[in-house]
Amino acid sequence: MNLSIQAGLIGLCIGDALGVPVEFCSRKALMKEPLTDMIGYGSHQQPPGTWSDDASLTLCLVESLAHCKGVDVHDVARRFVEWKRGERWTPHGEVFDIGIATSEAIARLARGAEPELAGGIGEYSNGNGSLMRILPMAYWLLDASREERSAAVGKVSSLTHRHPLSIMACVYYTEYAVQLLMGHGPQESYTATNRAFQLFYAGDSHLERFERLLSGQLANLNEDSIASSGYVMHTLEASIWSLLTTDSYAAAVLRAINLGEDTDTTGAVTGGLAGIYYGLSSIPSHWLEKLVRADELFQLCDSFNEGLAELKR
Repeated sequence: MNLSIQAGLIGLCIGDALGVPVEFCSRKALMKEPLTDMIGYGSHQQPPGTWSDDASLTLCLVESLAHCKGVDVHDVARRFVEWKRGERWTPHGEVFDIGIATSEAIARLARGAEPELAGGIGEYSNGNGSLMRILPMAYWLLDASREERSAAVGKVSSLTHRHPLSIMACVYYTEYAVQLLMGHGPQESYTATNRAFQLFYAGDSHLERFERLLSGQLANLNEDSIASSGYVMHTLEASIWSLLTTDSYAAAVLRAINLGEDTDTTGAVTGGLAGIYYGLSSIPSHWLEKLVRADELFQLCDSFNEGLAELKR
């Protein structure tokens, strides 16, 4: 078993579950009473270890990649629709948290929309709903060219978010995860991702939205400068900042979550990266013990690993 698969995917689910009880809490409130451990109930009245739509849609993608031995957007779309109906990869048999843009896109998929045209294209469609589930693409396309990887990431993002900015954010995050999977540290991965991203998107008008990331100085920003709303760029910056400014899995995800607001997604997106870098053994065992459907999650990791092994044969 490629342990980094477990580390990244379980790390994402743990980060999501940690953030669920405090979703929508303000930074000010969390400064007074910061999250320090896995708790339950709170914002969504869910038991400890319960993950949200972030993990659910990630797991649907993982399952599709393993089953189809590649990217089949129609198959992914079908699984997303089944999830929204409460039929696939919910923690307790029902959907309790879903973003507006994601919900509307999946409704279009359910009505038969072409998957690559289902996602919102408007400026206000740049939520973090595709970023939160894109991590499996880094594993599946680790050995692909940057052009192939970016094209496939764009297709998968477009199921719910097809504005160029959302796609570019997914590409950036995937490239950063690829660097970590290649054994590079957080800062080295950040530098390499910036270099490749600037070359790949040279001349693109949306590149200016990445100015703070591409400056190479993200880690030097103070917490007050890091936003944590559901806007895709806020989540991308917050997750990488949290990894760059901490020294353990737990510290990274807790820092991300204690930024407040969209805590489950910031926790999930950070948790995937931190899991890859620090490894499964770095995740506190009592968090793993509380994770809902943990045995099934590890089984899915096994299936995904087998699919990757077949791909490379």
